[in-house]
Amino acid sequence: MSKGERTRNRLLDVAYQAVIRKGFAATSIEELVEAAGITKSGFFYHFRDKNDLARQILGRYQAENDLFQAALAARARELSDDPLHAFLIFLKLFAEAMEEMLDAHPGCIVATITYQDQAFDREVRQRNIDGLLAWRGLFLPWLQEIAAAYPPHVEIDLTALADGVFVVASSGLMLSKALDDPKAIAGQVLLYRESIRMIFAPR
Repeated sequence: MSKGERTRNRLLDVAYQAVIRKGFAATSIEELVEAAGITKSGFFYHFRDKNDLARQILGRYQAENDLFQAALAARARELSDDPLHAFLIFLKLFAEAMEEMLDAHPGCIVATITYQDQAFDREVRQRNIDGLLAWRGLFLPWLQEIAAAYPPHVEIDLTALADGVFVVASSGLMLSKALDDPKAIAGQVLLYRESIRMIFAPR
C-alpha cells in the first residue's frame, strides 16, 4: 500500500468515527486533518469536498459489508445444501460475528446518513438506499428459495422479512451500544433466527 493510500485510509477511519459520534455537519475538515496529521491541501488531494468524503466512507463500508455477508453466506451454504438450514446457520454465524465486531463499530453509518439526510447530497443519500437494497438483494432470493421448499405457516411478506436482517442488525447495534452490552445484538439476531424457524420449519 502506497503512502497516499495509507493517508486516505487514515482519513476515512478518522472521519468514520467522527461522523458516527458527532454527526456529519459537526465534523469539520480542520479537525480531520489535525487528527490524521496532514495538511488541509492533503485532504483536498484525496477528497473533492466533505460529500465526496461521505461517499467514500459509505462506499468502503458497503464494500466491506458485501464481502463479509458473502463470506458468511458461502460458509453457511457449504455447511448445508438445504436452504432453510443454511439460512439458520448463516444467522447463527452472523450473530456471533456481530458480537465480536461490536468494538470496531461505533455505530451504523447507514442510520447516521438516514437520520441526518439533509446534511448529505443526493448522491450520498442514493448510495445509502442502494446499500440497503443490496441487503435485500442477498436475502430475498434466499427466502424465496426457502418458501418454495418450506411453505410458510403464516401469510408473510418475504420482502419485509428480508429487510428484517438489516433492521435487527442495526437496532441490535443501537441496543448494544446504549446498554453497553455486546451480547444484546447477538440476542436480537438469534430471536430473528427463531422467528424464521417458526415461520418455515416443518411441524
